[in-house]
Amino acid sequence: MDSEKVYRMDFSKVYGLLVDKAVRKGRTRQEVDQVTRWLTGYSQEALEEIRPGDVTYGDFFRNAPQLNENRRLIKGVVCGIRVENIEEPLMQEIRYLDKLVDELAKGKAMEKILRG
Repeated sequence: MDSEKVYRMDFSKVYGLLVDKAVRKGRTRQEVDQVTRWLTGYSQEALEEIRPGDVTYGDFFRNAPQLNENRRLIKGVVCGIRVENIEEPLMQEIRYLDKLVDELAKGKAMEKILRG
């Protein structure tokens, strides 16, 4: 899938898929929100406002209030690609969130997911 297509996807749709993945593995929407807030700097209130809206996935990350400095500690493979090697900055941010949700779904402890 090309990057521009991913960037134009509705955040609400992608968010729903991320939550579904986590919930199927015994995690919660609140935990998905927690890792999303940690990564992007959005408040819970801002997430609640954005979720039902028509914000694109690309704009969600472009407008993130404060990307977490420790996001660079996120390493590993998502969709067959190492997140630390992704050269396109916006796609790397998107894949960081994918990786965090993957870690949630695999049962990793929240402290480790949040690089604490």
